[in-house]
Amino acid sequence: MSKNFDEASVSEEEFELEPETTDAQAPGGEPPKKTKREMLPPGGGDRGGRHSRTASAPGFATRLSQFFRDTRAEMRRVSWPTPTEVKNTTIITLVAVVFFALYLFGVDRVWSFLIDRLRTLLGG
Repeated sequence: MSKNFDEASVSEEEFELEPETTDAQAPGGEPPKKTKREMLPPGGGDRGGRHSRTASAPGFATRLSQFFRDTRAEMRRVSWPTPTEVKNTTIITLVAVVFFALYLFGVDRVWSFLIDRLRTLLGG
């Protein structure tokens, strides 16, 4: 930046502002489409939370067997930790628990000592 303000110049270019879009308008400029009460929205919808039971609904045994098949397939996809990883994380957890137990015990003893001294100073 120059120290001589006489040499400073201002650009004469005009800037064109973009029109503001409201929340009701999509970025493309057209408002979202409305659906009638009886019509389903694009993509199906869930019929307004109402579920109709049809005669072709699967029975309990079919759903139960499908649940077990899905569960078994999902359990095969799980990445299980190795025994070494389990041991290491268990040791880390135990060390953290012991550390915080000792820390909280120490803080509790310090506060109880200070409160007892305050009580004796106030004649209580």
